[in-house]
Amino acid sequence: MYAGIVDWPWWAYVLVTLGLTQVTIAAVTIYLHRHQAHRALELHPLPAHFFRLWLWLTTGMGTREWASIHRKHHARCETPEDPHSPQVYGINRVLWGGVFLYVKEAHNPETLRRYGRGTPEDWIENHLYTPWQKTGVVVMLAIDVALFGLVWGTLIWAVQVAWIPFWAAGVVNGLGHFWGYRNFNSPDASRNIFPIGFLIGGEELHNNHHTYPTSARLSNKWYEFDLGWMYICILSALGLAQVKKLAPVPHLGTARQIIDFDTLQAVIANRYDVLAGYAKTLKHLYREELGKAHNGIQFKGLKRWLAVDASAVPEDLRGRLEQLLKQSSALQTAYAMRAELVALWERSNASREQLIRELQDWCQRAESSGVRQLQEISLRLRSYSLA
Repeated sequence: MYAGIVDWPWWAYVLVTLGLTQVTIAAVTIYLHRHQAHRALELHPLPAHFFRLWLWLTTGMGTREWASIHRKHHARCETPEDPHSPQVYGINRVLWGGVFLYVKEAHNPETLRRYGRGTPEDWIENHLYTPWQKTGVVVMLAIDVALFGLVWGTLIWAVQVAWIPFWAAGVVNGLGHFWGYRNFNSPDASRNIFPIGFLIGGEELHNNHHTYPTSARLSNKWYEFDLGWMYICILSALGLAQVKKLAPVPHLGTARQIIDFDTLQAVIANRYDVLAGYAKTLKHLYREELGKAHNGIQFKGLKRWLAVDASAVPEDLRGRLEQLLKQSSALQTAYAMRAELVALWERSNASREQLIRELQDWCQRAESSGVRQLQEISLRLRSYSLA
């Protein structure tokens, strides 16, 4: 049996396999995802062409089809048109069969036409990577067998080929919209699977990504780690990448008495940070009011639903939530004013003068409400400033 060019102990083959799969993960998260699909960074031709070649060898995926499907996922998230939502197809189908949903969508010419703009259309794409898409994985098999022998080479190749279909198409697209924690109340079911984005190159931080999809960095909190961002920083230091967009970092200055256009812009730019802070405030207020409420035990489990849009509250909980709000005027006021605040920055047909007046009025009503938590939120809103 052919033994291959190298003859290593078993643990060396395991380390090599993990290293090779990390290169593939880096290619997907840096090149396909952040560079091609979202234009969050520019890549020098050298790493860009290397990533294209590596993906051709290890995945058989085309740049245009991957970027198109992912853009459609964002545009139609959690709807029947979403190519791979566990909210539509169920978690088991996406987790274990996400690759089949990907392949199905890749054969939809309308998806490629509508969402595939700006992807490579050069000679090598049109004459090698696209028409000979599946040939690359066969070439990779030959390389692995030549280097590591028939048994180890075939095993390493099998892991390489299965890595992205399982972790990206299954885990990220499945668990990333089903299980985990949320930093932000984005208008979908996205979740951060783990705060340490190491195994899948930072893609574990999926709620952060759906909140700020054009950010080149997926980590947001101090305790989160994005391995893909570390790679991008190294490429940037070498002059091989240029970051174009990052998630906004809240800047708080002296609270303004009068809301101006800069304050309005800063509040809208940091609206997810505003809502995250508002959610914490509602939870604190909920605990205070629950202690005062008569038979407060009946309102247990409603805390998380105070910080979401009313339409997202399950029908079987709406009655209890309404009863809670009737018993607590403070909670009712804070809950209603959250909806008003969200409606303010969603108004696309209002002039800047109207929005400034509405935000000023909101702050004044919050400060005169007698609810300490609302007064603190108003003070914070007045303090936001542009970087």
